[in-house]
Amino acid sequence: MNQTNVTARSFIDLRAFAATSAPQPGDFVRARTLLAGQGNGLSIAACAPEGAGIITAMTEDEFVIVLSGELNIGANVLGPDASIVLPKGSSFSWAAAPGTRAIIMGSKTSTPGAQTPVVINPAPTLAPSKSPSADLLLGPAPTCHSFNDYKSANGELVCGTWDSTPYARRAMHYGHAELMYLIEGSVTFVDGAGREKTFVKGDIFFVEQGADCAWDNREYVKKVYAIFRPA
Repeated sequence: MNQTNVTARSFIDLRAFAATSAPQPGDFVRARTLLAGQGNGLSIAACAPEGAGIITAMTEDEFVIVLSGELNIGANVLGPDASIVLPKGSSFSWAAAPGTRAIIMGSKTSTPGAQTPVVINPAPTLAPSKSPSADLLLGPAPTCHSFNDYKSANGELVCGTWDSTPYARRAMHYGHAELMYLIEGSVTFVDGAGREKTFVKGDIFFVEQGADCAWDNREYVKKVYAIFRPA
């Protein structure tokens, strides 16, 4: 595995990361380029699986989202933007067509919340969830909903879907790390150094643990999330 240069705590465009650091295609576990600077048992990697193989026991919980191509995990066929959680200890066969690329978020410290791979439902029934803290909001509180497809037994890794009406909040300190894939809408982030970026439908990005970021979505947003919150 290769590793990129360490950067300040911020948000990261993961499609851009994968495009500039994709490894040579090969084994699902080994054909990876790590995003530097993560810790506490967390890893982010660009993956270029090609061929086929068998995983006898996962060594960590992993959230996988496909960027291009087709990845088969057991009987699950995953095309672009599909995602799955591979629990620690699970076993499965894998196969990947040439040109397949994926982003992987791994958690070594979480304890498995399932025994077999869990596909992230692309259209779950969402339930009401709490809005951001009132002391952070810069306007009316939004209406939010969520659904967890996967939660590790110790609660360190949670993956699912969330939506929200428009809202803005001042910078929040991220005590957790979060990968996000925008299904609908757009959102603008501003980090602690004043760097600003707007992510739109289809973008996949990551907010590092320890970052301080403001949020502003001026339209309805819906996202798939993978949150790592160390115990």
